[in-house]
Amino acid sequence: MPETFDLLIRGATVVNHDGEGLRDIAVTGGRIVAIGDIDPARAGEVIEAKGLHVLPGVVDSQVHFREPGAVHKEDLESGSRAAVMGGVTAVFEMPNTSPLTTSAERLAEKVALGRHRMHCDFAFWVGGTRGNVEDIPELERLPGAAGIKVFMGSSTGDLLVEDDAGVAAILSQTRRRAAFHSEDEYRLRDRMDERIPGDPSSHPVWRDAEAALMCTRRLVGIARDVGARIHVLHISTAEEMVFLKDHKDVASCEVTPHHLTLSADDYARLGNLLQMNPPVRDAAHRDGIWHGVGQGIADVLGSDHAPHTLEEKARPYPASPSGMTGVQTLVPVMLDHVAKGRMSLARFVDMTSAGPARLFGMARKGRIAVGYDADLTVVDLKRTETITNGWIASKCGWTPYDGLSATGWPVGTFVRGRKVMWQGELTTPAQGEPVLFGEALPRG
Repeated sequence: MPETFDLLIRGATVVNHDGEGLRDIAVTGGRIVAIGDIDPARAGEVIEAKGLHVLPGVVDSQVHFREPGAVHKEDLESGSRAAVMGGVTAVFEMPNTSPLTTSAERLAEKVALGRHRMHCDFAFWVGGTRGNVEDIPELERLPGAAGIKVFMGSSTGDLLVEDDAGVAAILSQTRRRAAFHSEDEYRLRDRMDERIPGDPSSHPVWRDAEAALMCTRRLVGIARDVGARIHVLHISTAEEMVFLKDHKDVASCEVTPHHLTLSADDYARLGNLLQMNPPVRDAAHRDGIWHGVGQGIADVLGSDHAPHTLEEKARPYPASPSGMTGVQTLVPVMLDHVAKGRMSLARFVDMTSAGPARLFGMARKGRIAVGYDADLTVVDLKRTETITNGWIASKCGWTPYDGLSATGWPVGTFVRGRKVMWQGELTTPAQGEPVLFGEALPRG
């Protein structure tokens, strides 16, 4: 008797590590069990997807969901709801919550808060500090840990390790790839007078390109000295891309949709809503980051989703907090760049699924293959929609892309074979689980 399946996604163009083609995907028990031309009579549920593209589930490896500590602006449920509404199947959430995620106890609490309350699968970065250096070998291998995250420049929250000795001490203990916010804190302190009250366009003058480049150079040198692997988050300068091309053996890097899409010209229109750390800079830096994408220097896309309420963002600069929403808009904003010919669909897939799986050692995720989790992002590449504040599921309810017309739209999100979002509607209760990593598999 022929094998039967729980679910069959039929007639779509499947985009994968072996190219694009019309194929069906069969799912049983949350995993992919067959790919090809499959009889629909063998499946309990059939989803007709003709004219759509099925991508490996999009992973956003940098989000701030603010729980615990600032749940008035986001929490794990609302942030993950925004994720799946935008086609994202897994997120890595950051440690600058209150209390900070810097211990086994705090990590376990976050995992418990997320399990079956988050709509997508998840992992949590653990903050590396001077106080937990000796615990890092254990912390980076705990269930639900994405790895160690270090802030070398001050941003939202209380995590900061700005000195070379402190960073070296942390990296001497890591075995997994550690992630870094790379801005030189000493230069930031020296240049605080460059901030012009009430003028957010002075933000990239204060936090200038040299502050980012100086810190990234220091960081790569430390990583080489101690023999560690590093991941430089949210690259914001053309010069960092040029520098990092010669250090791909130790350093991977992330780029964000806002640094690829917006520029300093947009401060006049968006004001404080554009304020981010590191800043959105002039168009020459945006072009340099795109060059890094085209040359393969950039490894992954992350949204750096960092929500604040409109009331908080309305405070006069520099009292206004840095951060914007991004997890829900990552897919449509970047697919619009695909539609405009700025990057290929294959490159988008590599930077949002295969790339994160490869860099961080995600188990059973990152490609459409038999034996892998059925994490799938279904998109309509021909559909044009206008991104609006009203579409945003984040508690903040706003996006810097309000009014942007995007061609390429997420129409379905499947997490371990469950249809979580379809045609703009949540369709399944939250059942998110911690991501498994090959370097931190549970021992039997």
